[in-house]
Amino acid sequence: MDVKRAEDIYASKDRIAVHLDGEPVWIEHVDTDNGMATVQVGSRPDNTRTVGVDRLEEQGS
Repeated sequence: MDVKRAEDIYASKDRIAVHLDGEPVWIEHVDTDNGMATVQVGSRPDNTRTVGVDRLEEQGS
């Protein structure tokens, strides 16, 4: 995924499925300058990771 698409998903009111290494994640923040995103893994709000947006995969794309 590219930074622009990650931003679009983050800003969207729709539920858009995104996975990181096969696990569902929610994008919580996008750092456009560095191409990074902070994501919540699964349904646990305390389980977050900061990863390169290129590691994120939009499901159904």
